[in-house]
Amino acid sequence: MIVIVDERNVVTGGYASSFDREGIASAGIDPSEFRDWIGKVSENDILAIEAFLIGDCVEREAYPRMIRERSKAPVIVLNERNSLDQTLELFAAGVDDVLRKPVHVREILARVGAINRRSQSEADHEVVGEMCVYFDGRDPEVNGEVLPLPRRERRILEYFVANKGRRITKSQIFNSIYGIFDENVDENVVESHISKLRKKLKHRLGYDPIDSKRYLGYCLEKLPTAPTAPPVGQPLTGSQWMTSWPQGW
Repeated sequence: MIVIVDERNVVTGGYASSFDREGIASAGIDPSEFRDWIGKVSENDILAIEAFLIGDCVEREAYPRMIRERSKAPVIVLNERNSLDQTLELFAAGVDDVLRKPVHVREILARVGAINRRSQSEADHEVVGEMCVYFDGRDPEVNGEVLPLPRRERRILEYFVANKGRRITKSQIFNSIYGIFDENVDENVVESHISKLRKKLKHRLGYDPIDSKRYLGYCLEKLPTAPTAPPVGQPLTGSQWMTSWPQGW
């Protein structure tokens, strides 16, 4: 989810609509409310935020410090005009990028991804078992073939991979995909998306890679790699049929 801070509702609303068309949840916050909100928002909600987009507001230089006390998400500032002095001041204050308006939301998302890769040494994709999951909007590949997914299901799969090895709740998934301020969508819609995603993955993989436990949430299970074939003419032993796991799990 992208949090947009700007004094003008027309700006936050415009960017929110553009992000929604790209399948990205967003929320606009008035600067007068942001200072109080960033200090009180829950840990689960703060983890769902992918980036902060700071527009027109006073004392923008103070925002990076407030945000860094709660979140490691990229902080990007939008400027109305070119100003070298202002840009240098913003970078000195700790922002991750400064963009001149107008700027397309796809460029903003690309810059968020680039900032994350630099800070976390992350690639634009991750191979998990027989799946290759991309974080740049492309559909995943399963067993070497593209698996077309609706944007919500694709985002959920990306979220599972980004949190592999951890059990995540329905609320965390909902906040990441729909946004923590979306009161018009029922949280239970997540279960429908996950159910459809599991069926498609099971059809391609031959098994369901998503484990679910009531009250505990969901977890992407360790995915097996293909067993190594024995020499020609030698039968497989019981141990050779056992599943092997990728390193790092």
